[in-house]
Amino acid sequence: MALSFADPAAPSRPLHVVAVDDLASWRAGQSDAVQAWLAATGFEAGLGELRLIPAPDGGVAAAVLGHGTAAIRARSRFGLARGYKGLPAGDWHLTGALSPAQAEEAALGFLLAGYSFDRYRKTKPAPQPRLKLPEGCDAARILAMAEGEFLTRRLIDTPASDLGPQELEEEFLALAARFGAETSVIRGEDLLAQNLPMIHAVGRASPRAPRLLELRWGSRGPKLTLVGKGVCFDTGGLDIKPSAGMLLMKKDMGGAATVMGLAQMIMQLDLPLRLRVLVPAVENAISGSAMRPRDILTSRKGLTVEVNNTDAEGRLILADALALADEETPDVLISMATLTGAARVAVGPDLAPFFTDDEPMAEALQAAAPVACDPVWRLPFWQPYEAMIEPGIADLDNAPSGGFAGSITAALFLRRFVETPRYMHFDIYGHTPADQPARPKGGVGQGARAILTALPRILAL
Repeated sequence: MALSFADPAAPSRPLHVVAVDDLASWRAGQSDAVQAWLAATGFEAGLGELRLIPAPDGGVAAAVLGHGTAAIRARSRFGLARGYKGLPAGDWHLTGALSPAQAEEAALGFLLAGYSFDRYRKTKPAPQPRLKLPEGCDAARILAMAEGEFLTRRLIDTPASDLGPQELEEEFLALAARFGAETSVIRGEDLLAQNLPMIHAVGRASPRAPRLLELRWGSRGPKLTLVGKGVCFDTGGLDIKPSAGMLLMKKDMGGAATVMGLAQMIMQLDLPLRLRVLVPAVENAISGSAMRPRDILTSRKGLTVEVNNTDAEGRLILADALALADEETPDVLISMATLTGAARVAVGPDLAPFFTDDEPMAEALQAAAPVACDPVWRLPFWQPYEAMIEPGIADLDNAPSGGFAGSITAALFLRRFVETPRYMHFDIYGHTPADQPARPKGGVGQGARAILTALPRILAL
């Protein structure tokens, strides 16, 4: 989706941003009519609190938007965005004492708040207000982050009836074509011929053939490879999920959607790197050909895996894709997946947990996350838990019993397929359970903006 800021030369109305501590002095500088209006409407400058200021002709002359207190701002990302949807259509410009970081957050939040998933609605959204880019902000970077995020959200929000492996492939190829990237696709039985047996095993029960999608872009700079889990719907297989557990499973391709959004950001900004994206796209369905509990699969890497839960399928398809990615020894390898409920229990839906053994890479990411308004949290590749993923009858267990440390054991499982030293894995949620500022209920990207912001340090671009 193409987004834009308002023409800087066009007329626009002021959107005054006023913090609680500054409210009295700011209000004293307004006309008697404006002061009376704000008093009558009880404006207290709470974070995201909006008041439209009437013009003499009955229209809207300006607006004032509360910036709250420092303590409240620290508890909310994109807090100003609470008020953006109350603005009438037209062009607006920000005024007020905003730091450069706050101005960039305000601009990014303004764009992200405009997201609407209306594919299945008869009533289309009304025209949206537009914001002039605050002075000193990087328009290209903010637009790229917002447009990449919109792609991720739209893919996650689309139901599996309209986004199976074939449709995800079409979206993937369209993204590649937009930026002139090279692509290849391995489908169905060809996965076995190309030694991608676990991707085939997970997807073979569905009439919608499994496949591996690949994109290559860029001819200069370090090599970055992204791998995203593309389970377009997850029934759980023969270890079937209860109905309540399936309600959000259209989002089980959130890792694929997020790496595609990140890839769009990278290509749109023309970063000097060699990008490779791998997405194993499957539907974990049930039929006579479904993989069974206690089946033993042989992976691309040659490691054998005992399937102790067919609902722990994401790590199986990622394992083959990671082994393929690892064969080229990229400078940095990143996997992203909606992989475990354990990660949600550990950090909730708002944080994106990640794993890496590379300290400089972890430090770069943790420093970049607040800049990008994209929180992350590091979890450990905890060596003592390695024995939990070794079942004895095979090299690896895809679902250790006991229920402890599920996100960590899944990450350790994936690491067995990677020898590239600079590897990072994200166990994301990909969903906002309730409306939040600039993040409506539904699909959401996690970690992509933080990675984008950290890339110059990670790859020394």
